[in-house]
Amino acid sequence: MRTEEVDRAAIPELEERWAAVLRHDRIPIVSYPYEWSFTMLKRAALVQLDLTLAALREGMTLKDATPFNVQWVGSQPTFIDIGSFTPYVAGEPWAGYRQFCEQFLFPLLLMAYKNLPFHPLMRGSLEGISAETCRTMLSARDVFRPGVLTHVLLQSTVQARFADSNRDVRRDLRAAGFGAALITHNVRRLRRLVERLEWTPGASPWSEYISRHAYDDADRQQKEDFVRRVAASRRWRLVWDLGCNVGVYSRIASQHADYVVALDADHLVIDQLFRSLEAEGHHAILPLVGDLADPSPGLGWRGKERRPLADRGTPDLILALALVHHLAIGRHIPLPDLMAWFAEPGADLVIEFVGPADPMVARLMRNRAGQAIDYSQETFEAALNRCFDRVSHHPLPSGTRTLYHARAKAHAS
Repeated sequence: MRTEEVDRAAIPELEERWAAVLRHDRIPIVSYPYEWSFTMLKRAALVQLDLTLAALREGMTLKDATPFNVQWVGSQPTFIDIGSFTPYVAGEPWAGYRQFCEQFLFPLLLMAYKNLPFHPLMRGSLEGISAETCRTMLSARDVFRPGVLTHVLLQSTVQARFADSNRDVRRDLRAAGFGAALITHNVRRLRRLVERLEWTPGASPWSEYISRHAYDDADRQQKEDFVRRVAASRRWRLVWDLGCNVGVYSRIASQHADYVVALDADHLVIDQLFRSLEAEGHHAILPLVGDLADPSPGLGWRGKERRPLADRGTPDLILALALVHHLAIGRHIPLPDLMAWFAEPGADLVIEFVGPADPMVARLMRNRAGQAIDYSQETFEAALNRCFDRVSHHPLPSGTRTLYHARAKAHAS
């Protein structure tokens, strides 16, 4: 992503107090750390640390260290807060250390050491995870794991000790000879720690879905061909692939789209997808962790600092493949309400209905025995037809699944 200075003469109304005006390339879609996978947060942490080291070499520093300053262009992390750079004042500590720990290091430690998802914790507090909170989630034997004693226990103890103190800690640090060399040493140690952190969760409910619940060859080929025909029918600005799993259809859509957001509630499949996109250098697909039945809300001041996904970019094509039954049966979302939600952006929709005779649906229904769930193809099509103009549909050879391509009606809401 490029940043360039704008000629001041081109902006005559510019106030003299501003030193310069910068023009940045636009980030396709803003995302937040509670929507990233473990590896994405780790990569962003390394970007933050590398920039801090580079700034110190130039007599500068970064006045904060929040992952909200890092955005993604596909699999490429991009630092966006130029205003975070400031001249380093001799004797001052690294102002961003505590924030780095609370919003980068502690979430990564909890995932790596305890397999504890950081997403609900970070969504619950935009300030991140405090040292004390992190400490309570670690066991006694975790004290001997790298980084815990220094960055969690010691920091928690120091914060508690000086919480109500009037002591000038910065003055004490200057008197003790604290300087850029010590900060550099500590940042390098932090970088080595973060680089070594790994998340090894094993399998998840959906990470082996393709191998364990594979379509037969005819169904799979016809499904891919259907999605490919719709995707190739025009150039799409933004595609949402909802319930993307390993990203097969995200990749097909990306061949005919400027950008694809690949969303799945399964953290592991999103982490796997990110790693494969990163290895390929693929910058047109953004994988995000997200639950459609419990999506990222508006957060921060007046609920507008961090916006819901629909407010960050309206798609013109939505893929909802092998998804509807999980929401309608597994999460009790009525089919009419689900179709109305799909229609809100006014996008084309490629959707798959998996019928009650399908083994996956039969299993879901067994698990909901005794609950009144209106799940039938007739109900699905009636809801679809109220909100959309159907363009085409295609039953798959297995006889239990049907694909639809539809366009939202102008009056749908």
